[in-house]
Amino acid sequence: MTIEGTDIFFKSLIDEGVDTLFGYPGGAVLNLYHRMPAYPLRHILVRHEQAAVHAADGYARATGRVGVALVTSGPGATNTVTGIATANMDSIPVVVFTGQVPSMLIGNDAFQEADIVGITRPCTKHNFLVKRTEDLEETVKEAFHIASTGRPGPVLVDLPRDVVAGRAKYQRISDISLRSYRVNSQADADCVQKAFSAIMSSRQPVFYIGGGVISSQASEELIRLAEHLSIPVTSSLMGLGGFPGSHPLFLGMLGMHGTYKANMAVTDSDLLIAVGSRFDDRVTGKVDEFAPQAKIIHIDIDPSSISKNIIVDFPIVSDVKDALVKLLSLIGPDETNWAEKRREWLDRIDEWGKTYPLAYNKDGSEIKPQYVVESIYRVTKGDAIIATEVGQNQMWTAQFFTFDKPRTLLTSGGLGTMGYGFPAAIGAQAAFPDKLVFDIAGDGSIQMNIQELATAVQHDLPVKIAVLNNRFLGMVRQWQELFYDQHYSHTEMDHSPDFVKLAEAYNAVGMRIEKPEDVVPALEEAVRIRRLVVMDFVVSREENVYPMVPVGSPLDKMLLV
Repeated sequence: MTIEGTDIFFKSLIDEGVDTLFGYPGGAVLNLYHRMPAYPLRHILVRHEQAAVHAADGYARATGRVGVALVTSGPGATNTVTGIATANMDSIPVVVFTGQVPSMLIGNDAFQEADIVGITRPCTKHNFLVKRTEDLEETVKEAFHIASTGRPGPVLVDLPRDVVAGRAKYQRISDISLRSYRVNSQADADCVQKAFSAIMSSRQPVFYIGGGVISSQASEELIRLAEHLSIPVTSSLMGLGGFPGSHPLFLGMLGMHGTYKANMAVTDSDLLIAVGSRFDDRVTGKVDEFAPQAKIIHIDIDPSSISKNIIVDFPIVSDVKDALVKLLSLIGPDETNWAEKRREWLDRIDEWGKTYPLAYNKDGSEIKPQYVVESIYRVTKGDAIIATEVGQNQMWTAQFFTFDKPRTLLTSGGLGTMGYGFPAAIGAQAAFPDKLVFDIAGDGSIQMNIQELATAVQHDLPVKIAVLNNRFLGMVRQWQELFYDQHYSHTEMDHSPDFVKLAEAYNAVGMRIEKPEDVVPALEEAVRIRRLVVMDFVVSREENVYPMVPVGSPLDKMLLV
């Protein structure tokens, strides 16, 4: 018996465990939206297609499951590109379904036609144009498999209207095998043994972790290995939460705005153990002087990441968790005195931390943005999912909020997408309606997708937005101050909206906070309110993010004040 392609589509989604879609209807997907109410799926209607993908991305980061977006053809599809590129750079499993004009019109410049497969080929892990209704079920299965296995990433599936309207048999495919797609998840025993020997002989080792620790669910193994061998841990932005931020072995974030002790520890290390990270330029600084004395172990499931930016000595191409489990298995029962063996190294790192801790000037009557972030941590006791926008707000969050658990930081690392945080927070709140979700934003970046206030209100998603309002495009202004003779060319934001009135216009709660003593009470009130809350924190206008490693400089050449 045959059924319509719309039913095949939704049955296939349910087979994949999908419970939530983020989307925006249009002509090319009207038949799908017509059938959608017949299935147990929650649809979150966004106000812009870019936000649909960011919300699916936030859902995926917070849950570990594949996020799903559904949009129409033409401009609906092209509006997803920034969200897809964001997910691609950060290795986030998202499947984006785009409507397409009927097959016979493809290539004829039909109304609302766009070659979205060609457009997104550089920024997807893979994409499909479904040509037959008979292929629809298998394509959906393949899309979810590719998005969620190996190094995760976004997959786009383009759906011509006639294909979805056609009829075919629904087979309930239980397994999929792709000849051209093989994932090597098992660590080679010989490679692991060589890496372990290097660890055993090192005197000044450092773990450098990335988002791969989180996506492979390897945090527990990492903690056990670091504790047993007394090896300090630093993290990329994407790795925050992969190792407890409050742990005595944690050094803080590494790189351009990393802590002094993290940057110095990596610079002076004799062995750097990179786990699920890709040596991004924001982490390495000047490549020629990155960890100059260190041998490097690199564990990553993506073979193309090995020695791509930094030449490594001990490559392990595998799932992070598998490699760490195998390293743990090599530790003998008599290996119990590593804390003493590393004492001199750990004491040296502690001294760096005491000499140049993360700090800011707390004097004066102005609200310091760092204080707002610290206060959010204290008020929530760290028990919250934190999304950020991009810029100074993002870096202050990374520095002054302590992330103890995986999947509690949602931020655009690789692409640096302004406007990401709020829709990502919506995605996380949709996944966890009873959890506290914050978006820490700047007054510039929040306006990139501020229309999603309507989405949050309509769907009863009580996200808390903390706007660090300095009336500047803050990070760009900081660079202009430090490197462009304080010539603030087109970075002033003096004509931003009244965020309180704007929140109220969307039927949300708005607050303006102008004094330091009002910060904590405002946050406590916002947490008590079971509604969307926009908090406009009027902060110091020209506060900078420090430490800072200038572009092209080595990590030990930090600007500290």
